[in-house]
Amino acid sequence: MKIIVMGASGHGQVVADVLFQMWTKGREMEIVGFLDDDAALTGTKVMGLNVLGKLADLPSMPHDSIILGIGDNAVRARLYAELIGAGKRFVTAIHPSAVLAPDVVISQGAVLCAGTVINTGGRVGENAILNTCASLDHHSVLEAHSHVAPGVHLAGNVRVGEGALVGIGSCAVPGISIGAWSVVGAGTAVIRDVPERTTVGGVPAKPLA
Repeated sequence: MKIIVMGASGHGQVVADVLFQMWTKGREMEIVGFLDDDAALTGTKVMGLNVLGKLADLPSMPHDSIILGIGDNAVRARLYAELIGAGKRFVTAIHPSAVLAPDVVISQGAVLCAGTVINTGGRVGENAILNTCASLDHHSVLEAHSHVAPGVHLAGNVRVGEGALVGIGSCAVPGISIGAWSVVGAGTAVIRDVPERTTVGGVPAKPLA
């Protein structure tokens, strides 16, 4: 399976490394290279892989599947919708060190980075990111295009809404709902529901102006 990573910045490189680690554990795949809209990168190498051109060049590049290596949730969601509409197939990237209960459901295009843990009943939506050493306890849900940053710990029955960002090192108590397209700042302790499109921070979490 030939895979192209869409985006060659820091997160794109993390995604490529997850795919590489999957390959070392016996997954049959070839990372063809990156596409990135930074024209200065075209023709260079990142992580030893070729930057083949811009995102719009995808139709001319031989590939079987793609994955988005773009951290911005809104941009990632827009591109995902466009590419699904064009009939593109997405690979799911799960680092070999991830620990998943047998009944966990992972949707296409999702990325689970090194050291992630998902307990029983967990679900990860399309194009969502569970980043390095983050954990999702029992029956918790990440909806499509959401991003749970490194070192985040979410207790049982937590729901992270579509496109929401949970910042590095944050935590949430059981049963919390983090609304769609909201932002939880780094190091925040979420003890109450977060409304949609709201930014919170602090210990405990409070809305930020």
